[in-house]
Amino acid sequence: MQFRKLSLLMAAVLGATAAWAAASTARAALPARSAGPVAHPARHDATDLDATTTIPPDRAKAAMDAYAHWLDVVAQRNEVAGLATAVVINDKVAYEREIGYADASTQEPVTPDTVFRLASLSKAFATALTGLLVDDGRFNWDTKLADALPFFQLKDAQASGEVTVKDILGQRLGLPHNTYDQMLEDNVPYEELVRKLDEVSLTCNVGECYGYQNVAFSLIGDLIYAETGDFFYHQVDKRLFFPLGMTNASYGREALESSKSWARPHRPNGAHGWIPFDPNEAYYRVAPAAGVNASLRDMELWLIAQMGGRQDVLPQPLLDDLHAPGVPTPEEMRATPWRRARLSSASYALGWRVFTYGGETMVFHAGAVEGYRTMIAFFPKYHVGMVSMWNSPGAIGTDLMPMVFDTMFGLPHVDWAGVESDPPAAAPYHKRRHH
Repeated sequence: MQFRKLSLLMAAVLGATAAWAAASTARAALPARSAGPVAHPARHDATDLDATTTIPPDRAKAAMDAYAHWLDVVAQRNEVAGLATAVVINDKVAYEREIGYADASTQEPVTPDTVFRLASLSKAFATALTGLLVDDGRFNWDTKLADALPFFQLKDAQASGEVTVKDILGQRLGLPHNTYDQMLEDNVPYEELVRKLDEVSLTCNVGECYGYQNVAFSLIGDLIYAETGDFFYHQVDKRLFFPLGMTNASYGREALESSKSWARPHRPNGAHGWIPFDPNEAYYRVAPAAGVNASLRDMELWLIAQMGGRQDVLPQPLLDDLHAPGVPTPEEMRATPWRRARLSSASYALGWRVFTYGGETMVFHAGAVEGYRTMIAFFPKYHVGMVSMWNSPGAIGTDLMPMVFDTMFGLPHVDWAGVESDPPAAAPYHKRRHH
């Protein structure tokens, strides 16, 4: 695999890595695509699932049939340049679909092996690798960052010595939200930005409040190099991509563009068209936070592993650590209509958000860089989850997700994505900052 040199301590040139053998995974038969509208499933009281940890087959089928129809509408309206999505139930791919184009200018279609930028879904790979190294005894969750990285300083000298691995991965460093993201987008080098953290006033004591970071989060890559002598993304390749069989997964723009099939980012071109453009380099420079590229087939395997289906790679005690609710994030409950209606609690774990959705625990994360959007969510109790990636702006993939889960859990039907009403008028394009 090809990699970009993306971090402060990642300056040496790697030799060519050995080609990894592809691992196989069993796939369930995929349901046929819907040819027309489907009736809404019968309402169930959500509490009828309390006695089981399995989604009833009829409820799952109704959700897949409905999802197929909603995606038909999205495709007919050309609401995305291209999209790849899957639903996984009990470690099997229950539904898989691709619509639109990897490149609208050539009409190259999206396939299950088309590689997308993952944006902030990358964070979960960084936290999983960190957990594996903690299990190896290389360091621990409470290791002080300053002990391993002497250059690390915050404005408060005492706070600098208190910051732990878990603080930076749990987004509770005490810095304002998205510190230095704008400067990163303006092409200020990551190496300079991490040395400027001592110029930023803290909003709270370390560990006491939520502040979403990309630059500071990526210090985990430097710590891993300092503690192992190996490059962060090489470790991810060796410990996660290879054993899980994620053969299309990689880090960096060069690797994205060398993929056999890769999704170009797109922006609107008139009311019903899309025009591709070159990927932006900025967030590839913070590899742990936003550097991963992967296909739908890769992400199906990742979702299975995160739901406990690959204990040989990600054992359950580690998953419990990664998914344990951490610092509260109440503002996340108000971010969208479906969140306001369905969420009763929200917090940040380690590279994951944890929501209480309709009374059930949902593990979730979304990502966005210019021209790409991504979403992954699952319910650990029921071993059901979804992943979607699309190469154009807009929240359609994320807004379809609660409609599928509402159907599975018997919650009231709401058209969160607007696919059952007249299409909205074309909205002006706004550059979307990574989150």
